[in-house]
Amino acid sequence: MSPIRASHYALLALMPALIAACSEPARDTYQGYIEGEFVNLASSQGGRLEKLDVARGQQVAADAPLFVLESADETAGVQQAARQLSAAEAQLADIRVGKRPQEIDVTRAQLVQAEANARKAALQLTRDEGQLRIGGIAQAQLDESRAQAEATAAQVRQLRSQLAVDALPSRSEQIRAQSAQVDAARAALAQAQWRLDQKTVAAPAAGLVYDTLFRRGEWVAAGNAVVRMLPPENVKVRFFVPQGVVGSIAPGRALTIRCDGCEAPVDARVTFISNEAEFTPPVIYSNENRAKLVFMIEARPTPADAPRLRPGQPVEVVLK
Repeated sequence: MSPIRASHYALLALMPALIAACSEPARDTYQGYIEGEFVNLASSQGGRLEKLDVARGQQVAADAPLFVLESADETAGVQQAARQLSAAEAQLADIRVGKRPQEIDVTRAQLVQAEANARKAALQLTRDEGQLRIGGIAQAQLDESRAQAEATAAQVRQLRSQLAVDALPSRSEQIRAQSAQVDAARAALAQAQWRLDQKTVAAPAAGLVYDTLFRRGEWVAAGNAVVRMLPPENVKVRFFVPQGVVGSIAPGRALTIRCDGCEAPVDARVTFISNEAEFTPPVIYSNENRAKLVFMIEARPTPADAPRLRPGQPVEVVLK
């Protein structure tokens, strides 16, 4: 056999090994995919979607308005609770102050009039007693005069007692009871305001509006998500490593994410390592099936690099 033909056969024999070597992935390089932990934003109250401030694919800042539900009933509830609180506070202030000077003056004037009536009734009783002794009037007239005198005297005692009570401060029990009414009214107002605030939903953090699930004018039941967001810190990569490698990886280990169309690799760090194998053989472990065991690992890029990645995107992970 000629030397040229011998070298040709040798090269053909090495071809399968060369092809296998080229097809094998580089060491510490694994296939994975991007996943997003979406935030579904909803209201605890139901209502018609009145305003939708964002669109799919839009980047929004933290606290940016997302959507508004109709709130006529909740607005009326806040107004009603506010008026009830004002009434309770006014009544408490009135109890603490007690009677006003003008009210006391009215009672004093009534007492003066009652005292005059009592004196008049007492004089009439004295005259009727004298007339009865000389036979000038009947006994019935004297009894009427005596009853009138007693009634006017009782009215004088009542008004004097009323003036004494008006001068006293309100009882502490009344003040405590009315203070409790004020606290209850204040809590009712806070509850009504909370319900009203729930009709307006803002972004809890900056991120991507991944999708909008309702259109303006549609009825949204309580708890139904209207906007689905993806904050950059919720973007992660998932990849799988053999059981012989997982022991050498710890949380915090740096890695590089490569993807088709990416201008540059994206740096990330391991945040989670699964404690369970993704594949369990149906029989006892052997050297052959142990090689089939893989463990899932998650890593997260920095929030600045996360927008360069998309959920579902296949990537290549290179451990550092």
